[in-house]
Amino acid sequence: MNKKEILFGLAAAIILAVVLSPFASPWPDGLEKVAEDKGFLAKGEVEPAVSAPIPDYAWPGLKSEEAATRAAGASGTLIVFGVGCAVAALIRRKS
Repeated sequence: MNKKEILFGLAAAIILAVVLSPFASPWPDGLEKVAEDKGFLAKGEVEPAVSAPIPDYAWPGLKSEEAATRAAGASGTLIVFGVGCAVAALIRRKS
């Protein structure tokens, strides 16, 4: 893959994240739903070891929930891309 193809893929992923992120389900995921139904959801509510950078997609400074969700989707895509590039560079260096 050349850089042009990688950047095209990244741009497509960011566009998809920005466009589709507001349509994410507002309901709890399967594990959270089972924990709620079985009555042990509160037991999992402890202080996290590391605080989330964007908890519940509430982007600092953005009052619009939709805009905050879009910003979180775009930034998450960029973070995953960056981590993927770093891992690929480490693997390439070891080979």
